Amino acid sequence: MKRYLTLGYGAAAYLLFLAAFLYLIGFVGNFAVPRSVDRGLAAPIAEAVPINAALVALFGVQHSVMARPAFKRWWARFVPSSIERSTYVVFSSVVLAVLYWQWRTMPTVIWDVRMPAARTVLWALFWLGWAVALLATFLINHFDLFGLRQVYLASRQQPYTNVEFRVRLLYRVVRHPLMLGMGIAFWAAPVMTAGHLLFSIGMTLYILVATQLEERDLVASLGH
Repeated sequence: MKRYLTLGYGAAAYLLFLAAFLYLIGFVGNFAVPRSVDRGLAAPIAEAVPINAALVALFGVQHSVMARPAFKRWWARFVPSSIERSTYVVFSSVVLAVLYWQWRTMPTVIWDVRMPAARTVLWALFWLGWAVALLATFLINHFDLFGLRQVYLASRQQPYTNVEFRVRLLYRVVRHPLMLGMGIAFWAAPVMTAGHLLFSIGMTLYILVATQLEERDLVASLGH
């Protein structure tokens, strides 16, 4: 019974991630979702800036702290290793949901690209960014990254083994294609509002910090 519960929990966590990820695309692109970076709660600029900055910071802190080896060692005292990654995915998805829910719009337009060809290029870059980010997850083992491999092995009563570190395809030319793809998607906007700009700047700062922490952990793990 425990094996099936573990597998079900992992599957539910993955579905939650999919929902949060798909919503993020609509949130940044301002389409197909009820609340987006430019549609939702209105607030004075003096209220919107600190709230939005805090929401982005909350995501960055949660996403980075829970990924660190020291936190994982402490966390392992409370959460079984088989569902540790799935639990991380759940927390990340919930924090994103809070950001979507509480984001304050800041409608001042920073730029508005009117030329049809330029708008097409920016939308193409927007979708390319998401495609690169998604492809990058498969290059480093998508199912391990989001906890499905761990719960599957546990359900089969097989020990977990670390995924072999390999440099493939995009990783041969770009050090962090997942982060690069996300960054492109955040900035490729035909219409850039103050709220979208704050979101993009905040997420870019998170990406810069996260890549440094990730590289440090990889060096400590691989020894070079």
